[in-house]
Amino acid sequence: MAGHSKWANIQHRKGRQDAKRGKIFTKLIKEITVAARMGGGDPNFNPRLRLAIDKAKTESMPKDNIENAIKRGTGELEGVNYEEVRYEGYGPGGAAVIVDCLTDNRVRTVADVRHALSKHGGNLGTDGSVVFQFRHCGQIVLAPGADEDRVMEIALDAGAEDVSSNDDGSIEVITAPNNDLAAVKEALERAGLQTVMAQVVMKPLNEIEIGGDDAVRFQKMLDMLDDLDDVQEVYTSAILPE
Repeated sequence: MAGHSKWANIQHRKGRQDAKRGKIFTKLIKEITVAARMGGGDPNFNPRLRLAIDKAKTESMPKDNIENAIKRGTGELEGVNYEEVRYEGYGPGGAAVIVDCLTDNRVRTVADVRHALSKHGGNLGTDGSVVFQFRHCGQIVLAPGADEDRVMEIALDAGAEDVSSNDDGSIEVITAPNNDLAAVKEALERAGLQTVMAQVVMKPLNEIEIGGDDAVRFQKMLDMLDDLDDVQEVYTSAILPE
């Protein structure tokens, strides 16, 4: 569940991603291509591209795949022209959902997203219906066991806005998007602190605990959305049982 800092949820999603590596590669290639098209092919001057490349390397994507995706974005190779589109809605139990997509066919994508929501008791909303419930920011997560004082000192010196620890022992660092996110991530890693997630997210301002049958349906809805080829990220205000 992207954008949520609970360690168990991060591990759950990582496990699903490991089980479908080919689909993850497809999503990452899309992101690298669009990032290169929008900000140029040099990651030193394109923070979004730098983060996308870092994520691809974390997933062990071959270097040739990364380079070809950049070339498609800059026009050196032919490729599909993807556009960014965002859908907003609600899941079962009333928690907000944002679905960010990269697509070459809006009609197909909106139909797929609407179906995934409605099949599990959710509904698609209008533009702006839930986005105000989220904050656009950079989010870095460190695994349980990191020294919070050290993380705080390094992160704040590098430009982070906030550092907090979760009940499960993981540490969350919040930054402004893109440039600050990349700078803080690099500062932490230079200090030998391992980050397990670093990306621009829509972070919920208030979270809602979802339980019982609604939680089961909500998780199935998230899994179905994650499986859609056009969906890049899903953000929600739901807190689901571990």
